[in-house]
Amino acid sequence: MSLFTGTASYYRQFRPGIPEDVAEALDQAAPTRTGGPRRLLDVGTGTGLVAEALLGRFNDTIAIDNDADMLAAAESALRPKLPEGTRLSLVESTAEDFVPPAGWKADLVTICRAFHWLDQAAVLSRLDDQIAPDGVVAIFGDSSFWTATSPWKEAVRDVIKSFLGEERRAGSGTFQHHNRPYSEIMEESPFDQVEEARIPVHRTWTTESILGYLYSTSFAAPHLFGVRLPEFETAVKERLTDFSKDDTFPEENEFLIRFGRRSRR
Repeated sequence: MSLFTGTASYYRQFRPGIPEDVAEALDQAAPTRTGGPRRLLDVGTGTGLVAEALLGRFNDTIAIDNDADMLAAAESALRPKLPEGTRLSLVESTAEDFVPPAGWKADLVTICRAFHWLDQAAVLSRLDDQIAPDGVVAIFGDSSFWTATSPWKEAVRDVIKSFLGEERRAGSGTFQHHNRPYSEIMEESPFDQVEEARIPVHRTWTTESILGYLYSTSFAAPHLFGVRLPEFETAVKERLTDFSKDDTFPEENEFLIRFGRRSRR
């Protein structure tokens, strides 16, 4: 069973997309190409949110994920929007096992909201053979509900814990994570020249979108609650009424992007 079993439809509908400012920063960080294709490798694409945000900026995209349901949702969403003359390949694979077509080198590799699931050192090492000499790897994401500190998010997290336990779930297990900054891990990899960018984002949520987001995660996927799912929904709804009279919940968040490049030797 995948960590995200049963979440694909919620992921596509309720996960916040990639803001234009973030897409622009990714675009500007990657080398431009005039005499050939500009290539994007999106690792852990999920339902294709990053690939979608970068449509039209790259004309040859490979997006990989190990969840077939996620890729099916990405196919349905992205294929109709694909600009003429561009290629999109959706590949079912882990980052650790992925092998690109012979001679294919990415100008930009994106890993969004997924690096914590990977064998990080191994993936960065493998990417050394998959990225163009002047290419860039971008590891980025925004804060999840589990780590955010606004009062209404803390209240929602408390409800989750009351149903599933104090430890953050990751499918049938618990989430294991180190505290090392990603920049340090990147500095030990071939992409040891690291720059960071922070891009703020403001969102407004509703009870429906909060529940939909939770059901897209590995720590609150619907199957984790079993027959208590309706009870969980009721508890979240009741708790949220303490924080809004009009069913609007503001969020201040930010995307932290770490751009890694090879040292010039």
